[in-house]
Amino acid sequence: MAVPKRKTSRMKRGFRRSHDALDAPTYVEDKDSGELRRPHHIDLKSGKYRGREVLAPKE
Repeated sequence: MAVPKRKTSRMKRGFRRSHDALDAPTYVEDKDSGELRRPHHIDLKSGKYRGREVLAPKE
């Protein structure tokens, strides 16, 4: 069984836990429809991605 040789200091423990915080998801305003969407995702209202129609637009 693996056992640590030394006690992990508060600083090292904090460095490890610094990535555990949850970030709010990022949204950008779409140029064409003005709706909020995730970056690098399809705009579901217009069905477009990078200016090209990928899906049929939602009504």
